[in-house]
Amino acid sequence: MRAPRPYPPEHVDPEAVSPSAPFRTWKQLGLVLLCAAWVALGLAGHDPWKTEDATSIGVAAAMAQSGDVVVPTLAGEPYVPRPPLTYVGGALAIDAFAPPLAVHNAARMIVGLALALTLLATAIASRELNGRAFRWLPVLLLVGSVGFWDRAHVLSPELFMTLGVAVGLCGLALALRRPLAGGALLGAGLGIGFLGNGLQGPLWLLVTALVLPLCGPEWRNRAHLAAVVVGLAVGVALSAPWLVALGARDPALLREWLASESPGDYVWFLGDGTQRADPLYYLRNLAWFTWPALPLVLWMLWLRGRGFNGGLRDAGVVLPGVLALVILAGLLVQPDVRLANALPLLVPLALLAALEVDSLRRGFSGALDWFGILTFGLAALLMWGLWIDAYVDGMPQAVARLFRDTESGYRPSFHLGSIIAALALTTLWIILVRPARRSNRRVLLNWAAGVTLIWGLVTTIWLPYLDSRRSYRWTVEAAAAHLPPGGCVASRNLGEPQRAVFDYFAGIRTVREEMHPDHDCAALLAQYGHLSTLPEPPPGWVMAWTGARRGDDTERFVLYTRQPS
Repeated sequence: MRAPRPYPPEHVDPEAVSPSAPFRTWKQLGLVLLCAAWVALGLAGHDPWKTEDATSIGVAAAMAQSGDVVVPTLAGEPYVPRPPLTYVGGALAIDAFAPPLAVHNAARMIVGLALALTLLATAIASRELNGRAFRWLPVLLLVGSVGFWDRAHVLSPELFMTLGVAVGLCGLALALRRPLAGGALLGAGLGIGFLGNGLQGPLWLLVTALVLPLCGPEWRNRAHLAAVVVGLAVGVALSAPWLVALGARDPALLREWLASESPGDYVWFLGDGTQRADPLYYLRNLAWFTWPALPLVLWMLWLRGRGFNGGLRDAGVVLPGVLALVILAGLLVQPDVRLANALPLLVPLALLAALEVDSLRRGFSGALDWFGILTFGLAALLMWGLWIDAYVDGMPQAVARLFRDTESGYRPSFHLGSIIAALALTTLWIILVRPARRSNRRVLLNWAAGVTLIWGLVTTIWLPYLDSRRSYRWTVEAAAAHLPPGGCVASRNLGEPQRAVFDYFAGIRTVREEMHPDHDCAALLAQYGHLSTLPEPPPGWVMAWTGARRGDDTERFVLYTRQPS
């Protein structure tokens, strides 16, 4: 059998295109600034938005006020479906940065730290597995990832689970050279993942560690066993104190948390049959969610599968590959179907995608580079044009319809700082991007720079518009103005984010009818979905107010007051 030949002329020596080349310091500084801009943009300047951002900020604000780090509370009620690391981090950031920052902006500062640590852990893992010349490539892939876009810039347990997975992967990579240090880092990842989002992330890491010995001799030895044992010990030492403290505070709350971590919550066929998984959901969304990593991973598998550049048995392929398959398998059998759960998958995919960037054919890499430049250039031009048109004449109805906005005529305000920042980002992108010349790595840099540009325009000139449509501030204040004086407020079908923002903006802590059906409150706040006509008031109640977020008809709030006898 003929031995595999080296890949033909397109193959490039990684060391020849590494930051060790001339101007290394300037290159590294530029990469750091690019990552810092991507991390920082969008953390401040807007209210808590729907989903996890509103929930987590509400819980973190309550924790900062009470100082209780054991039992998180949501709108005055214990909230323990997830461990408290996300909320503790938000509360610490509030204590540190509010004032001068508003409470919700201060809470998101911990998001910036979590993102920076995720990028750092990914870079270290890549350096350990593939060498120093590869440490920046996965970072650029994460910055340019469509899946990370806005989901990575909100305060959420899934972000801390992603951080835990990145740190744990870094520990497993380091353990090949230094088992004890790698094991300690693996344990830190287990602890962060557990305290951030429960057992899901640690289970993925542990299953990966158990499967690795089946994949190669690098892991069939005492060193790997020692690393796993040390990791378990460190992970348990970090995780157990909260469980012990929660059980000591209130055994019922510990039982409530344990009930939310049942096997059926992670594998649908181990549950009671009331919930089922939807594997096609993730498979349908994988192509765009993991872009641009997925096509590069497929190229790497095709190339390495033919025996080039070390083949598929290389540790840099096996370790992130096993973790990616474990995470994907876990997502496919999980009944809780949300794209936020797939955020950790982007970390091992970024490591795999970086391996054969240098081996891309120049024609393909050049086409990909021009595609990115044209895409982001036209998108930036369109965003500037729409903003100027809306500023001069108001947003046209056709554009509002494109944004799924039910209101037209929006006029953005002129904020000098935002305009200067947007112009600076646009100018820097024009200076930075150019077609790939000396190496294929320029493609990843240009793509990451383009994503940062568009994200920067969204979070500068377009942020007031998004905030006016996603914030609940005006809705909550309008509802509060129609409340009867004194007495409690009951709620019906009010979601967790909505309960959090009503408490955060107006101090309204509702008595949930789902928990207390026999309440005697003088007001009832009900949440509905899209309504063509308002429903009839419940018996004994009269409608006092109805409203929704600006430009959004997907949910409607109705405030009822008791009908006089």
